Amino acid sequence: MENLKRKKLVNTGKYLADNQLAWGTSGNISVKENDEFMLITASGTKLSNLVIDDFVRFNVYTGEKLGDRKASKETPMHSGIYKNCKDVKAVLHSSPFYATLFSCSNELNIMSELFVETMYYLEDVAYIDYYHPGSQELGEAVAEQSLNANVIMMKNHGVMVFDESITEALMRLETLEMACKMIVESKKAGIQLTKISDNVVDDFLENSLYKPRKVIKRK
Repeated sequence: MENLKRKKLVNTGKYLADNQLAWGTSGNISVKENDEFMLITASGTKLSNLVIDDFVRFNVYTGEKLGDRKASKETPMHSGIYKNCKDVKAVLHSSPFYATLFSCSNELNIMSELFVETMYYLEDVAYIDYYHPGSQELGEAVAEQSLNANVIMMKNHGVMVFDESITEALMRLETLEMACKMIVESKKAGIQLTKISDNVVDDFLENSLYKPRKVIKRK
């Protein structure tokens, strides 16, 4: 089972890189292995060329790691999410171009009322200030906001997305990047985006016209 999860992570890293959702060593990914341990990318790994041994088993509660490899410096963010969110089984951290452009700007309004996927996957987006990568302060800020969201925009850094599976987390990340790109490109072209009305969004989410709504109950 562990090897299957490692292979899934390897494939996910390649997918992120191939689809310009991650670059270089800027990202890290993890999955929950059981109630205590996660598998997370080792320090210094490139998502584009991960291999089966590029992951570290890490206890999210005690900080114990198994094996000789050093875990990603962003381990505090991942473990903080898993501690707070029992429903979360996969966490992706990356810096795709358009989402990172937003995180490096004063553009804080990522519209979710644009199309089907944004209504569903971007319903709950949180924002945090800049903290140094790998710092305890960053880990604590991410953990706090994970109680309220499935997408966290980190100022001048990138984004965290997390969900019940890698597939769903990927869909959140792809939807976020698409929405950010649409907003940027529409402004460049002088095109006014039209929001779906709040009552239509509520009807869509409440009546499961796409998928059952994921109501966050983590506090």
